Amino acid sequence: MIEKAELHTGWTLSCNDTARPGLPETIPASVPGCVHTDLLAARLIPDPYLDVNEITNDWIGRCEWVYRLSFEAKPDHGEVHELVFDGLDTIATVRLNGEEIGRTFNQHRTYRFDVSERLKDGSNELTVIFHSAYAYGAEMEKQYDYRPNNYPGPGNLMRKMACNFGWDWGPTLVTAGIWKPVRLESWDQARLAETRVWATLEGSDGLVKVRATLKRHGASGACKIVAGIAGQSQTVEIAEDANEISFDIRVPSPRLWWPHHLGAQPLYPLTIELRDSLSNDLLDNYSKEIGFRSVRLDTAPDEHGSAFTFIVNDVPLFICGANWIPDDCFPSRVTSEHYVSRIDEAKAANINMLRVWGGGIFERDEFYEACDRAGMLVWQDFLFACASYPEEEPLRNEVEAEVRDNVVRLMPHASLIVWNGNNENIWGFDEWGWRPIIKEGVSWGLGYYLEVLPKLCAELDPDRPYYPGSPYSGSMDIEPNDDRHGCKHIWDVWNDVGYEV
Repeated sequence: MIEKAELHTGWTLSCNDTARPGLPETIPASVPGCVHTDLLAARLIPDPYLDVNEITNDWIGRCEWVYRLSFEAKPDHGEVHELVFDGLDTIATVRLNGEEIGRTFNQHRTYRFDVSERLKDGSNELTVIFHSAYAYGAEMEKQYDYRPNNYPGPGNLMRKMACNFGWDWGPTLVTAGIWKPVRLESWDQARLAETRVWATLEGSDGLVKVRATLKRHGASGACKIVAGIAGQSQTVEIAEDANEISFDIRVPSPRLWWPHHLGAQPLYPLTIELRDSLSNDLLDNYSKEIGFRSVRLDTAPDEHGSAFTFIVNDVPLFICGANWIPDDCFPSRVTSEHYVSRIDEAKAANINMLRVWGGGIFERDEFYEACDRAGMLVWQDFLFACASYPEEEPLRNEVEAEVRDNVVRLMPHASLIVWNGNNENIWGFDEWGWRPIIKEGVSWGLGYYLEVLPKLCAELDPDRPYYPGSPYSGSMDIEPNDDRHGCKHIWDVWNDVGYEV
């Protein structure tokens, strides 16, 4: 069985910028967390949410920071040992016992490093050096040349929460740190490397589709998958030379999952076990709660131009929605209970959809689980907002990797009903003066929205709608914020036009 040892206690933080006076040589660090929250806990900075302290604290995002941990291990040299970081924010170098084991460039990915040959019996020292996002942005601007961005900072040149660099609703607080869990995983024979699960309806039956990829070690032999949901089970043998498996589980007449204003939200526990075929030993497992519902997006021509209607379980919905921005500039402070409270507040306001906005993050699993239980629909933006984005390497590879990570992670959730390509970028190119600035032949993100993202969604999550942008009118030949097509963003209601009547 795969063993997982969390590495969350005993971390320290230090600043590599010797020009910063008054900082201790080491500062206690919380993981998950970030530099700002550690400095706050040590009373070394004023609260960045008060007064003009975002300016006072601006230096933090311009420094290099080092997290250090000493931990004990007793490695079995017959096993694979991997350090797994669910989230590193953002430009980091990871070292184990003084040796570099990897570099990261993306806040929105999971990183896994094989340390089987480097892990010592006894004490080990793990260091994660976070380089300044501003410094990295300056390097990337030289490589890519200028791309229009409606907000200051290089958020469009790297895969980091864009609103870190400031937005109309929030402060400039450029974070760094181990913002999600980190652990040492040890395993032999095989593990589940990627498990894609989604549920749909086929007639009156529910259908759970499972596509799994194995990672093997040595001569691991034959394995099998044992899966079960709602009293239905499936055992699938996997030959010793095979690394991929696909199967479906049919659930007769399940209770349907509904948005909260239309019905109940029954969820069925799904278990997937990877076992040795001969010994039946458990090697790895996966579990989710599954809701059965159908979803489609109707964009057919109508008397106004074209529809933009979500249909769940064959019922067209009237959407009362709200934008969900990160609930804290320091996301590691948001608890599961806080997610539940916020979603309950949205329900009390008669909201039935939350749009996870493209200038923030893919939220943690607990957010989507709470939406599943509450019957709160989720519109999920991919993380592009109010800027033009280079489509060349290395950014393109990072985009593809983060999309795969997060589509696979989030696709089991019944509450998630649409993937959206971007927030306001096609509109920005068309109407905000970007077009004359972007030279002929220079990429600005359109290839992501019309090619890369829909291709990945079709491969990974084919039963859930994808839409290229918000706003977008369904075609580059139509103005993106046209009243008659697609989704529209109405900003003049804030300060120009009254919609009271």
